[in-house]
Amino acid sequence: MISDRRGNPDFATLSGAIIAAGSVLGGLILEGGSIRDIAQLTAAVMVVGGTLGAVLISTPIHAFVGAARSLRLLFFDRPAPLQETLETIIRLSTKAKKTGLASLERDVLAMEEGFFKKALNLVVDNTPLPEIRSMMEIDLDLEEGRLDREAKVFEIAGGYAPTVGIIGAVLGLIQVMKHLENIDEVGRGIAVSFVATVYGVALANLILLPAAAKLRARTARLIQLRELALEGVAGIAEATNTSLLRLKLEPYLSKSIPVRRVSPAPQPRPEPSAA
Repeated sequence: MISDRRGNPDFATLSGAIIAAGSVLGGLILEGGSIRDIAQLTAAVMVVGGTLGAVLISTPIHAFVGAARSLRLLFFDRPAPLQETLETIIRLSTKAKKTGLASLERDVLAMEEGFFKKALNLVVDNTPLPEIRSMMEIDLDLEEGRLDREAKVFEIAGGYAPTVGIIGAVLGLIQVMKHLENIDEVGRGIAVSFVATVYGVALANLILLPAAAKLRARTARLIQLRELALEGVAGIAEATNTSLLRLKLEPYLSKSIPVRRVSPAPQPRPEPSAA
């Protein structure tokens, strides 16, 4: 199962950040501008501080702290050992068939704490399978909900950032309008005032919203791994044929991550035609 260690660097995130920043700055330079044109500390303070404040107002503090901690998941990937988990399930299933469920107790003790160990321990304790499914589904739903709330923090921030950028631009224009008598400075002042808008839009679309999408992808992969473990444990409890159990679990190895328990949207009824 996925452990809590930091994992390997996620080169997709790193290269994506470099490409995004390089494309924007490169386009600015190609248009004859310079990095100094957008290097405005005041605009950065307005956008970052305003967005942070809005997020803190709209988000419970525990979700905000969890989202801040999850930032490391953007740059360090912890691979989901789907194949390894499947082979472990098959090995334990074969052993349980030969020597009984009680013989798995030592294997359970040797496992790291986590979802798989908890579910398998319930099987070794002869807990009825419906109760195991009910308990572990609750764990799945709670974990998925927690991770979704953390990703949503970044989505909320991505919604506020452009608006805060517009506020910064308007404040800058107000200051420009105070000094219309110096027409030579008006054009430069207007250009500077719009830097806050650039910061807000860039922060939302190049950092915050992509971060939310990446965290949701990580969540879907974790849930896929845990569903594999749960179905495998159920197969062990039911003494399912090993070959059949492998066939049942192999679809979970697919790289296309399924969506859990999403009901189809109701289709609108056609309105009756006039007689």
